[in-house]
Amino acid sequence: MKTGAGKGTQSTRIRESFGITTISSGDVLRRNIAQGTEAGMLAQRAVSNGDLVSDELIVELIRNELVALPQSNWLLDGFPRNIAQAQALDAMLASTRQSLNAVVNLVVPEGVILHRIVERYVHVPSGRVYNLTYNPPKVSGRDDVTGELLEHRPDDNPESFRRRLQQYHEVTEPLLDYYRRTGILTSFAGTTSDVIFPLLYSYMDARFD
Repeated sequence: MKTGAGKGTQSTRIRESFGITTISSGDVLRRNIAQGTEAGMLAQRAVSNGDLVSDELIVELIRNELVALPQSNWLLDGFPRNIAQAQALDAMLASTRQSLNAVVNLVVPEGVILHRIVERYVHVPSGRVYNLTYNPPKVSGRDDVTGELLEHRPDDNPESFRRRLQQYHEVTEPLLDYYRRTGILTSFAGTTSDVIFPLLYSYMDARFD
């Protein structure tokens, strides 16, 4: 799905509603960037240029997260983003005799997404995301939990959005066809997270009850 479509918000709500462990590729990258790891420094260069992180790097980071999980139920937020990453995930799961139960695609108008990312602020250490319109912090510019300063990501601007949108159409859209052929892809459309979540909740509740 497109960046800014609300996948982080939906993942949080799913985790809270169903008790499923969520792994956000964005949070994993930001944690490595904040910690100054080798992977984090490589990721920082890509993010600063408005580019996607290399497949090899993100696959390795996600593999490490999955291996460390103490339970079998999990949800991946923002991964995979292309067919190469999907095939790498398939190989990971095959080695442990697991398989994907479902793939969810959020469909949100591009104009809405652009407005969201321009107003998006992040508490980097925790990965908590705020939006000045939809989910503003209680104190302007401060994280609700720690009171620490929020950051506006360098790539949350119209120019970077246009580049990422072009990358989406060229790289990520074929991924939808990849999962559509497996029969596990379901799309949910709406202009806000509050519109989409009831649909997503009903789907999850019926499928995984």
